[in-house]
Amino acid sequence: MNQISEQELIQLIHDPKTREIGYRQLILAYQKRVYHLIRRMVLIHEDADDLTQNTFVKAFRNFDKFQGNSSLFTWLYRIGTNEALTFLEKKKKRFFFSIDDHQEKLESYVDQPGNISGDEIQRALQKALLTLPEKQRLVFHLKYQEELTYEEMSEITGTSIGALKASYHHAVKKIELSLKAE
Repeated sequence: MNQISEQELIQLIHDPKTREIGYRQLILAYQKRVYHLIRRMVLIHEDADDLTQNTFVKAFRNFDKFQGNSSLFTWLYRIGTNEALTFLEKKKKRFFFSIDDHQEKLESYVDQPGNISGDEIQRALQKALLTLPEKQRLVFHLKYQEELTYEEMSEITGTSIGALKASYHHAVKKIELSLKAE
């Protein structure tokens, strides 16, 4: 099937006769981008894969609640972001990780060959990102790596543009300090 507009996709999903085709098109259109957003937050492929699947299941179950106030992309990113943040919170509580232990575990994952592609600068950046609180890491990812506008980020996170700018600024400063120390 050719690339269809977002409006056509919404119409397909709302029509009971074409709902299944619409859902398949939704997954084809957004699965990779949602997966990469989640993967950058949780790092581990299997977790990101499960959370991506959960994101689309939630989207399917709640599609009738999609009001069209934002784009489908933004709506899915918001669901995926919430899934990843909830997962990370539960993981910390379930394993009784202190924040430092959790960070060490993720850093050891970054250090394993083949887990994150790139050279030493990329590894250092990944380690620096792990020192950030999850919300700052998310804001940095959305702005720097996904190149979203603050308006788009505000729709995804439900946070004011001013607060997002402050979070991004603090994240950049912390990353710079971490990289200088490295």
